[in-house]
Amino acid sequence: MQPSALPDLAHTRTRPVHWLATAAAMAAVVAAAGFLQPDAATASQAGPPTTTPPGTVGAVFPLKCDAAKPAVVKQVSGDLDGDGSPETVAVVRCAAGSGTPPSAIYVLTRPTAKGGAPRLVATLLDPALKQSVTDLAVQDGDVTATLLGYTTDAVPRCCPDVQEKAKWHWQGGTFLRSAQAEAQSM
Repeated sequence: MQPSALPDLAHTRTRPVHWLATAAAMAAVVAAAGFLQPDAATASQAGPPTTTPPGTVGAVFPLKCDAAKPAVVKQVSGDLDGDGSPETVAVVRCAAGSGTPPSAIYVLTRPTAKGGAPRLVATLLDPALKQSVTDLAVQDGDVTATLLGYTTDAVPRCCPDVQEKAKWHWQGGTFLRSAQAEAQSM
């Protein structure tokens, strides 16, 4: 066999300058790719409602406590309006050192902005009624509570003498308190 008589092609021989130019070009491409990122996703994700009930931390309760602060003494959660997301029902009263301060029952829902405070959407029991709450439950979308009260202002605040069962149900965009049996003396 005879050696081939091909011409000497200068561009087929690699030199260190070729490798250096290739490495620099690759580094430039990688660096440019690091700076050129796609925009953040902005489409809203339609998904199932949240199953985590809102907490009470950060909620603003319209309870006038003078020097004391409002205290959440009971809370329960459940889907009250049938939207698939739970609400929280909280019994709140002033953190008094003695006596039996009146209770309020509030309904809280999710905040409007991520990381925001839960929103108060309803007052089921106004503290002006001067009642206390002993039992609180949510079952089948209904809120039930046992309320203790007083027949007259002469009854000491330590010793309620009236007990009643209360029930609220979401209907037509509001909570309706269902008719209950007459209050019982204790």
